[in-house]
Amino acid sequence: MTVHALIVAGGRGSRAGDGLPKQYRTVGGITLLRRAIDAFAAHGGVTDVQVVIHPDDAVLYAEATDGLALPAPVHGGATRQASVLAGLEALAARGAAGNVLIHDAARPFVGADMIDRVLAGLESAPGATPALPVVDSLRRGTNAVATEVDRADLRRVQTPQGFHFAAILAAHRSADAAATDDVAVGLAAGMRIALVAGDEMAFKLTHAEDFDRAERWLAAAMISRSASGFDVHRFGPGDHLWLCGLRIEHSHGLIGHSDADVGLHALTDALLGCIGAGDIGEHFPPSDPQWRGASSDRFLAHAAGLIAAKGGVIDHVDVTIIAERPKVGPHRVAMRARLAQLLGLPLDAVSLKATTTEGLGFTGRGEGIAAQAMATVRVPNAR
Repeated sequence: MTVHALIVAGGRGSRAGDGLPKQYRTVGGITLLRRAIDAFAAHGGVTDVQVVIHPDDAVLYAEATDGLALPAPVHGGATRQASVLAGLEALAARGAAGNVLIHDAARPFVGADMIDRVLAGLESAPGATPALPVVDSLRRGTNAVATEVDRADLRRVQTPQGFHFAAILAAHRSADAAATDDVAVGLAAGMRIALVAGDEMAFKLTHAEDFDRAERWLAAAMISRSASGFDVHRFGPGDHLWLCGLRIEHSHGLIGHSDADVGLHALTDALLGCIGAGDIGEHFPPSDPQWRGASSDRFLAHAAGLIAAKGGVIDHVDVTIIAERPKVGPHRVAMRARLAQLLGLPLDAVSLKATTTEGLGFTGRGEGIAAQAMATVRVPNAR
């Protein structure tokens, strides 16, 4: 069963105060949109991710999604419903089928377990939404307390909201443009919507204080983990090589199943190690022909996405290139900037160094290049 993720990011977020549209503001150094995309892209059950943006946000979108292999974004409409319909139509034009998960970019902390629950709900109903019970007492009134509201059957609905693709596409094509979410569209079309357990951390960032809450949660509810990575590639025929995401003209290339970027491979392993997710070979087997010649920034983005899917934050990365040649010095600034760009990190969170082995060993003999990397991340404390 194919599962398409449709992320709606076309709003202006005026209630969040002055500044960038809220989906392009950062929490823990990463934009809300990038966190949301990474969560779905890293989920094994999601086939692809389509984003709907405001027509004025092309540059912001490109910066937030740098390094990700995504379909071109779709321009949204004047209402949320119009934006969702535009995204669904774009998916339909590509032959989409199966299920679709519709998610608000302003909910950056969506966990893989909640996605699983929504998908499970779609096995018995054409629509499913995560929801939370209302735990506070409710009263009706404006300037004074009036009547009590029974909260027994009330639920706080979240996203992603999941649907059978054909059903929700048809519903949106005839929907009221004022519909506030996709459950409303589905119900208006007579669709049965299953309720599944939501997650308190999948809250929507609406006001400026919500960003403060998100930062406090990241600081208080996380534990720090560090891990290392190491990789080696042999020189071979060629006139260039890839190193830390940068193409460098050289008398030889590097031999590998992908583009053999030894720096990105070591760093990918370090990031995977921080969350106990194995190594690069488990996720991208060298025996699989689809990775032949692949750009290694895809591997790095995958590892970063897995961390984001766990609600994690990359705090710092450090890469050391071990080689006699090519000299790293002339490329150090560009390499460091490229790593920061690929991971969505500030420049001071990226360290890049180079050394030689004083003529000893295979690197000393000029047979290849090695790299070692360290990464530090924060992940939710599950204890």
